[in-house]
Amino acid sequence: MSFSIDDPAMMREIIKDNYKYPRNKKETDDPDYITIHMASASCIDDIYIQVKIADEIIQDALWHGTGCAISSASCSIMTEMIKGQSVETANQMMDEFNKMLSNQEFDSDSLGEAICFKTTSLQPSRITCANISWRGLKKAFIEEEKKEGESHE
Repeated sequence: MSFSIDDPAMMREIIKDNYKYPRNKKETDDPDYITIHMASASCIDDIYIQVKIADEIIQDALWHGTGCAISSASCSIMTEMIKGQSVETANQMMDEFNKMLSNQEFDSDSLGEAICFKTTSLQPSRITCANISWRGLKKAFIEEEKKEGESHE
């Protein structure tokens, strides 16, 4: 999707669309998925991130739970972005996303629709909502590393 990163109406529309019609919002009990629970003390966000990783590639990414419009849209967009990506690429996306939320220079080309959160830094209380899914993904990667370490012992 091509749009101006300075078009607030388009950015709001992407958030609304991903909130109203969330992608990858489902739950699995498949033990091959790493499940991470994330909750926010300052918002209604209470979500679960589920990722399936094989050979350093994210095979699938799901999420479920309750969240505000910002966190739900961010979960939806993040899971779409990372499916099929290497853990390394997903980590780079996460770094660029966090730079954007911190109002630092970032690579907009690597963020796709996640660019819609560009102005979130203007509302510091919403940054936690926007990056809750990404923080959950980071925890999932840590769990995957532990699992991989155990299987090589």
